[in-house]
Amino acid sequence: MNKRLSFTLLFFLTMTNLIQAQEINLKFRADQSFKIVQFTDAHIKANDPASKAAFATMAAVLDLEQPDLVVYTGDIVTGKPVEKGWNLATALCIERDIPFAVVFGNHDDEDGVSRAQLTELITRMPYSLLQPKVDGVNGYGNYVLEIKSAKSDGNAALLYCMDSNAYSTMEGIEGYGWFHIDQVNWYLEQSQIQQQRHGKILPALAFFHIPLPEYRQAYGNEKNPPIGVRFEDECAPEINTGMYAAMLHAGDVMGTFVGHDHVNDYMAYLNGIALTYGRFTGGKTTYGDLPNGARVIVLKEGKRAFSSWIRLGNGDKLLPVEFPADFLSEE
Repeated sequence: MNKRLSFTLLFFLTMTNLIQAQEINLKFRADQSFKIVQFTDAHIKANDPASKAAFATMAAVLDLEQPDLVVYTGDIVTGKPVEKGWNLATALCIERDIPFAVVFGNHDDEDGVSRAQLTELITRMPYSLLQPKVDGVNGYGNYVLEIKSAKSDGNAALLYCMDSNAYSTMEGIEGYGWFHIDQVNWYLEQSQIQQQRHGKILPALAFFHIPLPEYRQAYGNEKNPPIGVRFEDECAPEINTGMYAAMLHAGDVMGTFVGHDHVNDYMAYLNGIALTYGRFTGGKTTYGDLPNGARVIVLKEGKRAFSSWIRLGNGDKLLPVEFPADFLSEE
């Protein structure tokens, strides 16, 4: 190894350790906004040229939107070499100094790397906010991110990141996975902790991969019609363990954001919660006819409200929504 290469490697390792040693604080901007970009279903295969479209779109969206946080909502790397795929996907955030969170989809652990191994890999990366497995709770990637106020160190909003699992593990029941009861209880416990700590309910969003069964009901809400497209049936689990009901009971979650169904990108309204799809981010390594892009979400400090839109890689901005105003205008 020559001296220049040795120095470069040492510098990279040193900087990585410094970033990891620093506490990453998410905080509202001075204008009391906080911008999130959601990438979903990139289906990256690092050595497949068809993945270049996903990388190009992610880079373009990050440069256009300059978010405070990126959330990868599953099925991001779905081909070998897995580690290389994740390094390439997250490097887009790391080189721009953008923190990122990860939740897993049903395909992420199908190429010889388990959820446990993926968690270990990603938690070591600079700017990663993915947290280790919670003892006694199913899934990898159940954690809460706190967003600080622009004016103080107090929390002003919450982001729940959760593992919606992969496939049914119950004999006689086919289809996709669901939240286990211990995950529902974990969410309720975390919500209660935050309410007790702050003496009030903080506005929150939730990110996971597989849509809840209530997405089907929400899309059919004629009183508050959805905004966006639905070109395939919602591939929700056949078992409903009550995560949506828990969110209604806790009262903090304003919106849920998923992927999984590549040709759906709608936001629907049900009992005060926005049940939302991200925009398919992948290239031609999987199915999908929609131009690839990302969902953008902008929180507003002190308000149970947010703005959202779809941003394409070519710069186009689609489907702008003000939540909840755009769903309540007809009431």
